[in-house]
Amino acid sequence: MRVFTAALATETNTFSPIVIDRRGFEDSLYAPPGQHPDTPTLCTAPITVGRRVCAEQGWTLIEGTAAWADPAGLVSRGAYEGLRDEILDQLRAAMPVDGVVLGLHGAMVAQGYLDPEGDLLTRIREIIGPDVLLCAELDPHSHLTAKRVAAADFFTVFKEFPHTDFVDRAEDLWRIAVDTLEGRVQPVMSVYDCRMIDVFPTSREPMRGFVDRMMALEQSDPRILSLSAIHGFMAGDVPEMGTKVLAVTDAAPDLGAELARRLGQELYANRGRHLMPALAEPEAVAQAMAAPAGPVVIADMWDNPGGGTAGDATVLLHELLAQGATGTAIGTIWDPIAVQLCMVAGEGAEVPLRFGAKSAPFTGDPVDALIRVLRINPTAEMRFGESVVPFGPAVRIAVLTPEGTETGIEVILNTVRAQSYDPSLFSALGIDPLACRILVIKSTNHFYAAFQPIATEIIYCSAGKPYPNDPATTPYRLVRKDIWPRSLDPFGDKT
Repeated sequence: MRVFTAALATETNTFSPIVIDRRGFEDSLYAPPGQHPDTPTLCTAPITVGRRVCAEQGWTLIEGTAAWADPAGLVSRGAYEGLRDEILDQLRAAMPVDGVVLGLHGAMVAQGYLDPEGDLLTRIREIIGPDVLLCAELDPHSHLTAKRVAAADFFTVFKEFPHTDFVDRAEDLWRIAVDTLEGRVQPVMSVYDCRMIDVFPTSREPMRGFVDRMMALEQSDPRILSLSAIHGFMAGDVPEMGTKVLAVTDAAPDLGAELARRLGQELYANRGRHLMPALAEPEAVAQAMAAPAGPVVIADMWDNPGGGTAGDATVLLHELLAQGATGTAIGTIWDPIAVQLCMVAGEGAEVPLRFGAKSAPFTGDPVDALIRVLRINPTAEMRFGESVVPFGPAVRIAVLTPEGTETGIEVILNTVRAQSYDPSLFSALGIDPLACRILVIKSTNHFYAAFQPIATEIIYCSAGKPYPNDPATTPYRLVRKDIWPRSLDPFGDKT
């Protein structure tokens, strides 16, 4: 067998002002054919898993380009078309192939393309014809469009949020692909539209039990190849945004349709109950300061670069300063200009600095302070499961009073936007996270798996509004209106 593999992925917040160009991919991951590292990124696990599977099978794996950009706003037309055509040309050169196995995200939006993944999959199908296997792994924060379903044979989707299972789901992808290519199964997709917008952390109920039941169902019947909840991505203003359930069965579309319907109606019945409770910044800071021991983790959940925001909001930092918090480390505030100024000043320098809150409205005010440069790391990176995430060049600064004394608050300023996945974010700049009373991180829930074991308490904080986090009031232009909570009864009598 000859199998082609490639990856093209990012997550687009259509409300973000930060356009992703070619350099945005190169800063995060750009790996030409055969140059992908041994460790996967979030959406490139099909490549690394595919190397092992094809070696075991004695198959030929032809690797195309792998490209991933940290989430932001629209992808420029030139960047998308250039990377798309690069992969398509590689596929043409590899023909004939027996299968195409891709790593995608599923929430990309580019200038002139509301559905880039649908465009890519359709163009691949035109090249390989109707009988060659085409499949992909997706992030659940994606848009499952009809165009994608029509082009592909099947998808597998991360089940966990935080996405700790992206390698496991790549294993599922290849397992089904091998069984398909060797004639043991005939995958068929069934989709149920839940007509809702919600957030589904699997670190708490009711989503924890829902995912466990999906996995149990997969084990209960050999006809069930894969079950997935497509959460949707509420910051993507596209016509087919929303929650869906996907069932992949072995030539059993009726079974798949019934499973998808039943699971989808269960999700809909729990609408509004999935998201973790959050505090406003005054209450969050006061509760953290009152804790008897640390580290207390405050998640600045809506200034999450993983959701496409800049990650430069200062609302929480201003509140920490106002309440006199000490023993506090903030990771991170994105400010490439401030990083450059600090790197030029050098470690140990004390300089006046303005930083943060430059990207968009509702992110707070810039901080003007005397600071001390404590540490410089030109290639800072952190762990995320089996992958490595760059966020440097980065600097660690101490915020001082006008008189030059310590406030007890330190901040990591970074150049490459990335959400806070792991405590190694802090240790990369010489901070011992266990020695801090308060750790402020920017993430909605991906941080949970790595920070929960070290935290005495986790506080979710809704500070400012850099992210469109209320779909009932978000000024969508393209998202349909017959969807909860835009409509309180999207199904009418059909529920």
